[in-house]
Amino acid sequence: MEQVHKVAIIGGTTYDHIVYLPSFPVPSPHTIHKAIFHETTGSTGFGKALALTKLGIDNTLYSVVGDDYYGNKIMQSLKDQGVKAIFDTDPAGTERHINIMDVNGGRISIFATQSSENIAHNFPAIEKLLDESTVIVLNIIAYCRNLILLVKKCNKPVWTDLHDYDGTNSYHQDFIDASQFIHLSSDNLPNYRPAMERFIKEGKELVICTHGKQGASLLTKNGEWLEQSIAEGISIVDSNGAGDSFFSGFLYGYLKSYSLRKCLQYGAVCGAYAVASPTLVYEDLSPVFLEEKRIAHFGK
Repeated sequence: MEQVHKVAIIGGTTYDHIVYLPSFPVPSPHTIHKAIFHETTGSTGFGKALALTKLGIDNTLYSVVGDDYYGNKIMQSLKDQGVKAIFDTDPAGTERHINIMDVNGGRISIFATQSSENIAHNFPAIEKLLDESTVIVLNIIAYCRNLILLVKKCNKPVWTDLHDYDGTNSYHQDFIDASQFIHLSSDNLPNYRPAMERFIKEGKELVICTHGKQGASLLTKNGEWLEQSIAEGISIVDSNGAGDSFFSGFLYGYLKSYSLRKCLQYGAVCGAYAVASPTLVYEDLSPVFLEEKRIAHFGK
């Protein structure tokens, strides 16, 4: 019988202003008189929670928001999309980003405001969430560092997403130490294989490194190395959320006990279709859609 999983996603949400330009401005003062834009809930926790929700994986997101207009917008957005969440209040207000996108999928992110590093966390509620979960996703948001002891105490499988880790940044170390499953990108890590091998030597179960249009690589504790190509032929609309969708597609397959190859293919499909949409997660994502597109792109 297939094990029923419940995923706890620790951090986070933001309210984002997304601006689309044909190309990034040259580095000189000038004015752009008109640009397409929209505002939406964003950040790595929401991206993962929404994708897993669409894929039928029971999950609950823990995040912090301000007691303000933007925090209310985030909470309503999650409710409207069926994402379960518990929140604490950030006295500094809701974190807000400005993301400037070009037609090639490039992004300039501006953190207009940031979440506080120290929050009056509702530790009993968080501990209850962790105890009820079978898998924990620990995101590398500053306030999540204060929850690492609780996470370790649960003795559950912990996944983390290091994003554009450069191989040396000490900021990430607490999150690395707390996790057995690691995702990261090679954006700031061109010599990624030695870093992946180092994680395995440190006792990690598996490491996945994504390379944008060059696909992804995976290394297991048993030394298995897999390369995964992208799902070809999909036009870029908005690259926001691609990494979180890849993460979620892979985790979906892993929790279903599918082969690592199939898990990578699911990740590739989720990530590719995320960039085909202006929303953080592809609107029509579902288990049926995912399997159909996996077969269409990679065969049975």
